[in-house]
Amino acid sequence: MSTAKAYLTVRGIDVDVIYKDIKHLHIGVYPPLGRVRVAAPSRLGEADVRLAVVQRLPWIKRQREQLASADRQSVREMDSGESHYVWGLRRRLRVIERPGRGHVELDGRDRLLLYVPPGTETEVRRKLLESWQRHELRQRIPELISRWEPVVGRQVGRWSVRRMKTKWGSCNRESGYLWFNVELAKKHPRALEYIVVHEMTHLIERNHGERFTSLMDGFMPDWRARRDELNAAPLAAESWDA
Repeated sequence: MSTAKAYLTVRGIDVDVIYKDIKHLHIGVYPPLGRVRVAAPSRLGEADVRLAVVQRLPWIKRQREQLASADRQSVREMDSGESHYVWGLRRRLRVIERPGRGHVELDGRDRLLLYVPPGTETEVRRKLLESWQRHELRQRIPELISRWEPVVGRQVGRWSVRRMKTKWGSCNRESGYLWFNVELAKKHPRALEYIVVHEMTHLIERNHGERFTSLMDGFMPDWRARRDELNAAPLAAESWDA
C-alpha cells in the first residue's frame, strides 16, 4: 500500500496526515499527549483533510481534554526501589535520609540518589526531583540552542522550562520565546534535541505545513524518527521487575 505524509496545523492543533490507498478518512487522538493523526485516502487534498478535521474539532478537543486530565502516572511514593527515567535510561531510586539540604545525585551504579532530611514528605521529595530535572534541562538546552542557531538562522530570545500537559515544547514567534516540557529530562537526549530544533524552526514558520516540513527535512533529516520515538515513549511511571 503506497503512503505519503503531511504535517498540518488546524485551529492551533498539530495534525499528522498519512495518505493511503484507502476508501475512508479516519481521525485518531493518541496518548500520551493527544497527538492527532489522520489516515486519508490518497485522492483527497489538503483542503479536504482540513475540512474533515474542523468538522470533528469538538470530538478531538474532548479526547485531548480527557488525556490531559487523566492520571498518566501511577502514584509514586518516592521511596527506595521505585524506578524513574533519566535521559532515556531507567534508574532505581534510593532515598537517603540525613540532616541537611535535600538534593539529587546520580551514582555509577545506575541509581538515582535522593538525599532528604528525616521525615521529609512525599510531595517535597517529588518537588526536589522535579527541581533537579529542571536543572538538568537548563544545563543541556543552552548548548543545543547555540549549536543550532547558525543552522536554523534564527536567534532564540528567551527560553524556559515548565510542566505542560499536551505539548513537548512551545514557541512564541513574535518574542522568540521558547518553552520546553520538564518531562523531556526523562527522555533520550535525541528527543530533547529534536524538540529544540522543532521549536526553533517555528521562529521561521508558524504552522506545520509543507514549508515547515521542508525546513525540518533540511535541518534534521531524521526528525520523524526522533518524533516517533518520543511520542511512543510512555509518560507513566514504571516498576522494576524482581
